[in-house]
Parts: sequence; C-alpha cells; structure tokens
Amino acid sequence: MKRINVTDITLKKLSEDRAVSLLFREKAAIANCADSIGVDTIELPPVRSLREDTIIYKTIAQNVQNATLAIPVGFKCEDVENAWECVKDAKKPRLQVELPVSTIQMEYTYHVKQAKMLEKIAELVKAAKAVCDDVEFSALDATRADEDFLVSAVKEAEANGASVVTVCDDAGASTPDDIAMLVAKVKSAVTVPVYVQVSDRINMAVASAFSAIKNGADGLKCAMVGKDTLLTGELSDAVSACGKQIDSEINLNNTKIHASIDEIVANISRDTYNADNQISDKKKILLDSDCSMGQIAQAASVLGYDLSDSDIGNVYRAVKQVCEKKGAVGSKELEAVIASSAMQAPSTYHFETYTTTSSNVSSSMSQVTLKRNDEIICGVSNGDGPIDSAFRAIEQCIGHHYELDDFQVQSVTEGKEALGSALVRLRNNGKLYSGNGTSTDIVAASIRAYINALNKIVFEEA
Repeated sequence: MKRINVTDITLKKLSEDRAVSLLFREKAAIANCADSIGVDTIELPPVRSLREDTIIYKTIAQNVQNATLAIPVGFKCEDVENAWECVKDAKKPRLQVELPVSTIQMEYTYHVKQAKMLEKIAELVKAAKAVCDDVEFSALDATRADEDFLVSAVKEAEANGASVVTVCDDAGASTPDDIAMLVAKVKSAVTVPVYVQVSDRINMAVASAFSAIKNGADGLKCAMVGKDTLLTGELSDAVSACGKQIDSEINLNNTKIHASIDEIVANISRDTYNADNQISDKKKILLDSDCSMGQIAQAASVLGYDLSDSDIGNVYRAVKQVCEKKGAVGSKELEAVIASSAMQAPSTYHFETYTTTSSNVSSSMSQVTLKRNDEIICGVSNGDGPIDSAFRAIEQCIGHHYELDDFQVQSVTEGKEALGSALVRLRNNGKLYSGNGTSTDIVAASIRAYINALNKIVFEEA
C-alpha cells in the first residue's frame, strides 16, 4: 500500500483566525500533540514578531521528536535567514516557499505578473536551498491558476531545488474531480512528491482528498481543529474505513488521535478559543481614562488575578497614566501594568548570573546563580530551549516547582540592540503572580521576570 504523508497545519490555521490568540504553552502543546499522534510534518505560522516568534519556534523545534518542522520563508530573501533561525535546531527542518499562482492573487497581493513570479519562485527556492536541504514550494490558490502557468511554476521550483511541491485549494470551490485532474497534471510535470491542501468550504474535503490520492498525490495537509479545512480525525477515520479501496495508508495513531485532539481543544485557553470561535471576555477588555477602580478589579479578575484593594489602587493609577499617552489599554497592556504595579514585594531572591548552552544535537543546559540574604545559590538544569532550562535551574535553586501559567516576550525598542520585555505568570495555590523583566538579552529578561514573580509568592507566604 502507498503511504501518504500527513502534514499538520493546526498552528497555521489558528494563527489566521483573529478570534484566536494562543499562549506560548498552547502553541507548544499543539505541536507536541501533532507529533505524538504520528503526523509526518508540522507547519508553523510565518514569522511576524521576530524576537518573540524565534524564541517560541526554537523551543518547539527542540521539542518535536519525530515530525519534520516546516516554516514559511516570506517574500524576501532576507526573510529566509530569519525563518531558518527558527527551525535550524529541529531534527528535520524544512523551509517553505509559499507564493500564489493565480492571476488575481499574483497581481492583487504582490503586483507582479507571471514572468516575475517565476523569477521570484526561483530566487526564493534557491535562497532556501542554500541553508536547508529540504525545501517545499506551495502553489497558493492553485485551483484558480492557469494550468500551464501552474505547471511552469512547479517545474521552476523543482529545477531550483524544491524537494516537495504542494497545490492548494484556497478558493474552496473545487469538486473532487477538479482536484483529481489538477493533481494528475502536476504529478506528471515533476518528479518530486506532490502534496495537496484541500478545502472543506463545500463539505467535500475527504472526497477531494481521496480523489487526490487516487490520482497520485503523495501527501495531504490537515488540521486538528479549524474551519474550511480537512480535519485530522475525519481523514484518519476515512482512511481506516476505506484505505484498501485506494490502496493507501497513513501513519496516524487512530486509537490515540481523537482523545489527543479533544484534550488539545479542551486545553486551549477558554480566554482565547471556544467551539464557536466567539470573542471571549478577555478579548473584550478595553479600559480608557474614564474607567473606575471597580472596572479595573473586574478586568483583573477576568485575567485571573485576585488583587488587594491596595494593588487595585496602584493598578488604577498606572492605567490612568498609560491612557493619558495612548488612549486605552487592552488585556496585554493591563497584564504588563499588573506585573509592574501590583503585588510589589521585597527582593528575597536576587538574580546574579546565568550561562546557557544550546545545540541541535542535545537539549539546552543552563546554570543560574541567585543570592538570598548573603547566601549564593546555584542551580543547573537542562530543558527544551535556553529559557525552559533556565526556569528549571531556578526551580533547582529554590527547591520548588511552580506552574508556569503564561510566558510572553516582546520588543520594547527597535534595532539590533533592542530592549526586550518578558512577562511571566506563576500559579501557586490557585492564585496568579506576575512578574516582568527587561534586558537586551531576552533570556536574562525572562529570568528577571520569573524572579520578580517568585519574590511576590515568597513575600505573601512569609
């Protein structure tokens, strides 16, 4: 039987949904789930926030054990290096060149015609191939493309080093017969594997997938959750029931898949995603200069904080100052204000030094030195990435593990020496404690944020 490659696009699909805002731990959990159920490839969303995405994707790259990890390279050659930095530590990295091949998308999105697009395909595939052996070319909006140009595009990609080509039904209006004919045409034009990303907009994703396989498709792209896409559970069930009819099989663990996906859906924060993709209370938080202390307390409660009257007063004054400069604050700004203004505590633990090592052949290892009173405490631990190993080293120093509820990083200033800000939320006995830290070194900023939150816990327990 022919083995069909299965690519998971859950993270990419959720990143396109404006109603969904995943936390760091949720993104990592989705990637780990996809890896555990046996998908062959996991796709990451394109890099948008370079500093934050690099940290998140590098952590995911070191954690994925079996699947290929793929990431889009963008439209400029200089973006290729940024994408490569995110996945170079993965056991099986892949760079993706994603470009439209339909006339309407080429001219509307990129303002180029066919000849220029062929040049851009060649340019980006060459640049990606120079740093990564595994390069995929995805022909976006392929079902609305001129078929002769589509063939020219996939041939150009293969000639310049692409090891996989994918045809995508972004319009979502193609029948299974349309998909079958398109796959057959592309398959006859190239020697590399051909993958297909079908749509479920007209409720024909499984039928289209089967038609693609019958006509030579080597791989399918699906998501564990999402709209207008082939769902992993449905594909797994269909192949289990009818795989012999198309002489094909997939590597998914059919006994584990539904339980794992249900767990992921349940664990995606209720503040960011629900079955109907409704905007949550957290998304609705918007405070302006006319807000009251009661509104501050209610918004903090939605975020999970139980603030004292004194802390509410401190946060209220800080929010007023921020609103004078920018008009209003949302949930992320409010969390930063709470981290810096509420639950302030004496520094029981002081951050002294840290060292860390990381490579693509072993887990990261960090050594963190803290000072408590006049005592120097040192912890050493490994982990999935430099930040994870640093947090574990801190836990070794203090001899206690706290649940990491959230971790965020962002750039405060611009340029190569940009100042980075980290926000850490620790949960202890059901209560949240947030800390922030800033540094030009994002690992140091993250450690400072963790220590800041830790000192609040220690002070309250004293």
